[in-house]
Amino acid sequence: MGVLDRFSLQGRVVLVTAGAGPLFGRSISVGLAEAGATVVTASRSKERNEQFAVEMRQLGHDVHGLVFDQEDLASIDALHDQIQSRFGRLDVLVNSALALDGHVGVFEKQTPETWDHAAKGDFAGLFRQCQRAVEIMKKEGRGSIINIASIYGVVSNDRALYEGTEMVQPPTYNFMKAGMINFTRYLACYYGMAGIRVNCISPGGYFNQQPAAFVQRYCERVPLGRMMGHEDLQGAVVFLASDASAYVTGANLLVDGGWTCH
Repeated sequence: MGVLDRFSLQGRVVLVTAGAGPLFGRSISVGLAEAGATVVTASRSKERNEQFAVEMRQLGHDVHGLVFDQEDLASIDALHDQIQSRFGRLDVLVNSALALDGHVGVFEKQTPETWDHAAKGDFAGLFRQCQRAVEIMKKEGRGSIINIASIYGVVSNDRALYEGTEMVQPPTYNFMKAGMINFTRYLACYYGMAGIRVNCISPGGYFNQQPAAFVQRYCERVPLGRMMGHEDLQGAVVFLASDASAYVTGANLLVDGGWTCH
């Protein structure tokens, strides 16, 4: 097998949570489909996932849209049961879903209930996704789990970036993403002998029509001089999903334009 062949995902079934979403999810799913995978996207929106699947199939890719709620453990179980019933396997899980409505408000205004709500999807939901995926992958003797974390799970916020804007970075987000990174290491150690690799990707700031002042400050601070775009995560995800990274586990791959270099 040549080195480029190791990046192929032909014959692999991949689940991308929030995989039809407008930010990371959609671009991740496109990259995996272009690498040859059978891609299943799932989130609360049936219409969005099915429409995305139709668009991708028209381009010749094998993509399917399903529905689940990251905050509902029974819904997560039903999703994995459906994948096993339809495809008979799960080779790769990409945890891209984020319960955005659980991450609101500055530290002074958050409440214990805010944290409980964030934890329901982004801790309990993440746990159950991984637990069900491991259950399937152990039977195959191989698999790859990729958790999408953040630079804010590695370093804290630069408050100067947000001055003069209404943007807020809730502390629940930092707490959750940092926990995700170490949870990744735990799973990597615990299931390595079962042939399951578990890695993390920590993206930098994704351009999403933020205020001009924020964008300018961000671009001036990051070594590559720009915010992340739609295609910047695709190569990293395909690498970690494929045999090209067969000896990589427990890693936190920083895709941040050099943000965390200083």
